[in-house]
Amino acid sequence: MRRRLGRAAVALAGLLALGAGAAGCGIRPTSVPVDAGPAPSRVPCEVPDNAVTPQFEGITVEVYLVCGAQLVTTQRSVRIPEAKGAQDRVRFAQALLDELIVQPSGDEKDAGFATEVKGPLTVTAARKNDPAGALRLSRNPEDLSALALSQVVCTYAENTPAAPGTQQVVLGGPGEDPARGYTCTSEMKSRPDSAATLGDIPRPTHSA
Repeated sequence: MRRRLGRAAVALAGLLALGAGAAGCGIRPTSVPVDAGPAPSRVPCEVPDNAVTPQFEGITVEVYLVCGAQLVTTQRSVRIPEAKGAQDRVRFAQALLDELIVQPSGDEKDAGFATEVKGPLTVTAARKNDPAGALRLSRNPEDLSALALSQVVCTYAENTPAAPGTQQVVLGGPGEDPARGYTCTSEMKSRPDSAATLGDIPRPTHSA
């Protein structure tokens, strides 16, 4: 019996020595996570179709909001007659700007949407020496945050581009600084917080 106990003690000591040697060689035990709960869910960035209720004599437009650190479109109903939306570009541009300023609805918040555009912010028509199709904001575009400017640029490019078929808008501020051209690029949509906030200066032409 004593011999068996002795052999067991020697075997146990050998195992302890082997474990100590392994630790000394830099081998670390693998940690196994213990029920840390469910993985965080990703925001859907999509509002149910039945959440958009068209207004009387209004039109449905797509505005760019921030969702998951990117720009994603969501549909909004703009209270402006469709005929005037095509004819009165400035009025339409102001309606779009108002939609960017308003806080997302409950359905939009649940989908992960937010906006960085803060009011008061208004838009006026181009000046005499501005490029055709330019819009003037009540604040300098470069004074807006990168996220807010990206929202404005892409929303205007989607609905009121400086020239049909382009993704560029020409924006200026309330001062005498020249209006600049801003392009809604894929980079601006995927990384709106780091997109360039200073556009090129288009050649001045008489505005239409």
